[in-house]
Amino acid sequence: MIAEPAHRTDGAPQAGAEVGARSEGARPGSPTVRLLPPGPDDRLRFRRARWQSRQRLERQLHDGASLRISALALKLGVVRHHIASAAPDLDGSIDDLQDQLHAVLQELREIAGRIYPTLLDEAGLGPALRGAGDRCEATVRVQAPDRRFDPAAEGAAYFAVADLLGALGPDSDVAIVVGDDGGALVVTVEGVPVEYAGRMLDEVAGLDGTIDVTGGTGVGTITARIPCA
Repeated sequence: MIAEPAHRTDGAPQAGAEVGARSEGARPGSPTVRLLPPGPDDRLRFRRARWQSRQRLERQLHDGASLRISALALKLGVVRHHIASAAPDLDGSIDDLQDQLHAVLQELREIAGRIYPTLLDEAGLGPALRGAGDRCEATVRVQAPDRRFDPAAEGAAYFAVADLLGALGPDSDVAIVVGDDGGALVVTVEGVPVEYAGRMLDEVAGLDGTIDVTGGTGVGTITARIPCA
């Protein structure tokens, strides 16, 4: 996470330094600080963390949805075996199976959304960010073009912003602007604690993206720039 304007010995701000939330907000003329990308050790840690996250998702699929489907298959066999002699119970058994199938499908949709949201794939970054804004407690406004960007850049930008929005409370008022700059996807998020900039950098650094922070140590503006292939 980002922290306070911590500096390295060369005078550059440290990536991942912790920013306190004591400031009342960004002031006119506040300096813009670019976070440094993580070093080799941090990049290795990020890659490992992502593989661990994927591993947890795989276990959730295997130990959750897959086991339910297996149990349903066995139950269908039992229903088929008794259908001739226990027809009065058939309707109740089918209702139970339908309820369980619905639960399995809902679980699979939730997991798929955590891997790569369907709305992002089908409609683009703007609609996906609006959906993320609708699910969070904060007031969120999104301005985005209809055009599509590189899928990897859209994915990194979405998860960077969605993770931030999920951590905000109901008193937050956030404006998100999506654009492009010389072939790069640019996402500006205004009205958010700048301490979250480090978490956004974790998402975009793997694509050589950068994070700029304006607003000191409290509420300010975070801008992500992600090169598009």
